[in-house]
Amino acid sequence: MSARRLSELDKGERRRAWLHTAAVLTVAWVVLVGAYYLVPAGVIPASRSGAGSFLRLGAGIALFAAILAGQARRIIRAELPELRAVETLGVVIPLFLVVFAAGYLSLSHASAAMFTEPLDHTRALYFTITVFSTVGFGDITPRTDLARIIVSIQMLLDLVLLGAVVRLLLNAAQIGLTRARDPSDQP
Repeated sequence: MSARRLSELDKGERRRAWLHTAAVLTVAWVVLVGAYYLVPAGVIPASRSGAGSFLRLGAGIALFAAILAGQARRIIRAELPELRAVETLGVVIPLFLVVFAAGYLSLSHASAAMFTEPLDHTRALYFTITVFSTVGFGDITPRTDLARIIVSIQMLLDLVLLGAVVRLLLNAAQIGLTRARDPSDQP
């Protein structure tokens, strides 16, 4: 099937496509947040220094990057690349937030002194979202150098996510649409 623009669909097809996208995002969010809350905070013992938490966070970021790369390829081959890009963005942002929330949760369990208050699942997710949104209410702050480094990494990656990743997904959708117009480029 060749790629089509969303605007090429009739009203009923477009509505069904958006409803499908909304359903995919709802399921993805329920699975991501549900898995985050179901995994016990201390499931993998962390060292008192938090080095284990740092390594797990690195593994989570690598998993995020691999999923993002796979999704970019799927956007290029999708029937509706624009909606696939929306789905991908709607999944990778919560995944990114859950990865960091799990990292902060692990850090907090490694040492209660990492943050101004001990983090549970909700506080870790809340803290992650306030850092991501640049609101930074200041009610929870990192207190150790390791925690500050990880929060700084998140802040820098937030900028990458908001800039480069959004651009990557938009470019992938554009390539998918171009592929639909030029049959010689199809695999």
